[in-house]
Amino acid sequence: MQFNVAQLLKEPTGGTRKYEIDETLDDLDPELVIQEPITGKIKFTKIPQGILMVGKLRTLLEMNCSRCLEPFDLPVTIKLEEQFRPLLDLQTGAVLPQEEDADEATLIDQKNIVDLSEVVRQALLLVLPALPVCREDCLGLCAQCGQNLNEGTCDCPQEIVDPRWEALRTLLDSPEEDSEEES
Repeated sequence: MQFNVAQLLKEPTGGTRKYEIDETLDDLDPELVIQEPITGKIKFTKIPQGILMVGKLRTLLEMNCSRCLEPFDLPVTIKLEEQFRPLLDLQTGAVLPQEEDADEATLIDQKNIVDLSEVVRQALLLVLPALPVCREDCLGLCAQCGQNLNEGTCDCPQEIVDPRWEALRTLLDSPEEDSEEES
């Protein structure tokens, strides 16, 4: 996702360029399994410090459900807003001073190319759910046998009592005669 912004950098503040995006980025990140091309619109605007990029992109990611461990497709939409600063002054070719904590992903290189790959990768990672589920009513796996409970029930006992509490079970199972004697 590279764009040459040399002409836009020469324009006065407020100049814009709009682009339709439809790109396949299979090698973006090993953690991201992108099922469909990344599509959407972005707009570059010339600002005094460089270029402001605003956009909205969509794609489909393959995830594994945190409950049943089955793969499923997750549609995601990312909103982007990033400021890019040039490394070189366009008129003189002199190296411009950069902030110490400047992110390399937001720098315009010596050839006036803006690469959005890292910005898109970071945005995709930020929208991923911490615990993805294939559907809200996913039943998950049986804790004893590992059966996917979405596909059917298992023969495991439903109530499992910790053996350390077994002695207290006798108190619960005893008849309520004790409570009648006290009254």
